[in-house]
Amino acid sequence: MIEDVVIVSAPARLHLGFLDPGGSLGRRFGGIGLALDAPSTTIAVQRASRDSVAGPHAERAARHLDTMRRALGLRGAYALTIDTAMPAHAGLGSGTQLALAIACALRRLEGCDLAPDQDAALLGRGNRSGLGTAFITGGGVAVDGGRGDRDLPPPLIARLPFPDDWRVILVMDPRQTGVHGQDELDAFAALPPFAESDAARICQLVLLRALPGLGEHDLDAFGAAIAEIQEKVGAHFATAQGGVFSSDTVAAACTWLAANGARGIGQSSWGPTGFAFAPSNDAAEALVAQLSSQGLAEALEIRVARGRNRGVEISSTAALGRRVGTSLGR
Repeated sequence: MIEDVVIVSAPARLHLGFLDPGGSLGRRFGGIGLALDAPSTTIAVQRASRDSVAGPHAERAARHLDTMRRALGLRGAYALTIDTAMPAHAGLGSGTQLALAIACALRRLEGCDLAPDQDAALLGRGNRSGLGTAFITGGGVAVDGGRGDRDLPPPLIARLPFPDDWRVILVMDPRQTGVHGQDELDAFAALPPFAESDAARICQLVLLRALPGLGEHDLDAFGAAIAEIQEKVGAHFATAQGGVFSSDTVAAACTWLAANGARGIGQSSWGPTGFAFAPSNDAAEALVAQLSSQGLAEALEIRVARGRNRGVEISSTAALGRRVGTSLGR
């Protein structure tokens, strides 16, 4: 079946913490993360008489499209439209999800098998984390095992669904961006060694606290594990980003949330996006309303999100006009 247009929607993700940034236990980085229902990146690709790219981050998207075309040995031209995009450099995985959404769309359009791990390496994504590709093929809470001695993508070693009733409170500071590009490489190079005892404790928290908490729908256990992981990782990166949180206003809001009943506060990746967990939508909305009444939400963007227990959504219009939809990892 020949597709006329392929539409891909890829989820945002929270990076909930590294397992071992320094590799003292044998594998470097590793991480735990959560796919979100919003925000998301949605793109559409179709064949065209000449190349065109429209929408946010168009220059970057055009490079990804050309890289994938050459890698797949394609000769045609394409029209790429970016309908929605996550904030860039906010800790939500925007760059990886845009790149892999384009790769998925082009492969589906041309009848090729999806290959997110291969495409991530090709497009320069996933050098430290395997979570971006994990949330292409499925959702929920995922753990990747870090980079070993071989030049292979970090393997996915665990995935559990995020409870439907739990909510995530996202605390975003649109005035700032997280460390990225060459500054990120320089920051990693300048960081001190990560203590082996802290890496061992984080692995214990993930395996024996966070994941069992998810499995038993125990938000207190899950949240306490994430909060401790965030304390240790945040302290390690504090010298590079100006504190445990990169945004003082996000830090103040998340600290208040923790003191008033939210669980598992932290910062995703380099931020500035912070997060906290609540047991229900009503509880999350009440916390957000109180946060605003305290004057702690000024200049911030606060939203309540669900976890997403599926990967990318791919829909296409066939040449005869029939629309076909697919969700990966449902």
